Amino acid sequence: MSELKERLLPPRPASALNLRDAAASRSSASGRTSLLGVDVLGLKKRGQGLRSWIRVDTSGNTQVMEVDKFTMMRRCDLPARDLRLLDPLFVYPSTILGREKAIVVNLEQIRCIITADEVLLLNSLDNYVLRYVVELQQRLKTSGVGEIWQQDNGGQLSRRRRSFDNSFENSSPDYLPFEFRALEIALEAACTFLDSQASELEIEAYPLLDELTSKISTLNLERVRRLKSRLVALTRRVQKVRDEIEQLMDDDGDMAEMYLTEKKKRMEGSLYGDHQSLLGYRSNDGLSVSAPVSPVSSPPDSRSRLDRSVSIARSRHDSARSSEGVTENIEELEMLLEAYFVVIDSTLNKLTSLKEYIDDTEDFINIQLDNVRNQLIQFELLLTTATFVVAIFGVVAGIFGMNFEIDFFTQPGAFRWVLIITGICGFVIFSAFVWFFKYRRLMPL
Repeated sequence: MSELKERLLPPRPASALNLRDAAASRSSASGRTSLLGVDVLGLKKRGQGLRSWIRVDTSGNTQVMEVDKFTMMRRCDLPARDLRLLDPLFVYPSTILGREKAIVVNLEQIRCIITADEVLLLNSLDNYVLRYVVELQQRLKTSGVGEIWQQDNGGQLSRRRRSFDNSFENSSPDYLPFEFRALEIALEAACTFLDSQASELEIEAYPLLDELTSKISTLNLERVRRLKSRLVALTRRVQKVRDEIEQLMDDDGDMAEMYLTEKKKRMEGSLYGDHQSLLGYRSNDGLSVSAPVSPVSSPPDSRSRLDRSVSIARSRHDSARSSEGVTENIEELEMLLEAYFVVIDSTLNKLTSLKEYIDDTEDFINIQLDNVRNQLIQFELLLTTATFVVAIFGVVAGIFGMNFEIDFFTQPGAFRWVLIITGICGFVIFSAFVWFFKYRRLMPL
């Protein structure tokens, strides 16, 4: 992996070493203080500067290119908003877009442009990007893609299907075109990455939740809060990938648009058919193919009929090819997307089950806290009742503490009888309150 990283990454330019000195000189020359730590001019020209791309062709050969944004737009026939999805400075959700000559893939760390002849990835230090390149090279070198399309004797382009025994030996079937192989590896990398993160989250979550149910503490609650935040973010990413695959499966037009090899061969076949029709028309009119045709000698009506016949032949050929591709060839991509839809849906179900377990744990903790709160309320109620009974002794002590003379005070056993009668009355009052609480089911006594 280190050798591949050194071979793919371009050498560091010497201009990057003097970036801070150049910024300081520009600020001193203009007389204005520039923002500290921010190269405004570099950010302004970043969208128009050169970027390092990794190119993988149909044979599995890699090449590092330095291409600017506009050259890449013309090369792949893509608008600027599609290339913005691949910019690492922006954070966009997972997206798979089928265009006329390319497929724009933004799946987690895998951001690439897939055409009928090559795969273009932004050069990155991420291990997942390097693994994607290595896996794509291995699968392309294991079974060649160039043998998929062949031309029969009649000049018609047809797709050769291999035996099912050979197709199921490899995870990427041999009859898939190049763009679907690259798309399959991108889907596999994204689904594997998300599933591994979900598994790591499960391994960390279940022991923590079990510990929280047995011991409710501030530290455990804080750890569960962070865990739930990670779970919500991961669920959102998995849900976006699942929705993107489901949206592609529901739209036949988008899936038909992603058959880049078929469209390329169809275009070549259309040009070949137009050339054959042109030669046939000239032979029917008695014109020599080898001799040049003078525009003065050819009448204008024959030229108009020639253009009309060429346009009709092209439209018929394109309509027949497009209808055939939509009705028959769309099943391969649909089966491919359905396989990874099952994988990402399983990951989403795993995260959903984990979220439900967290919700159940929170409900259990809330029930425990409510139970403790109810016990405290019951204890407070008993304590208030006991305080009321003790207050009766205070009333009696206050009465006997008055500064007046009564004959009852002169008797020797009077104080003992006062205490006995007051205690019996307090016990009766306390028992009456407890019976009332039990009768009204305010506490389980």
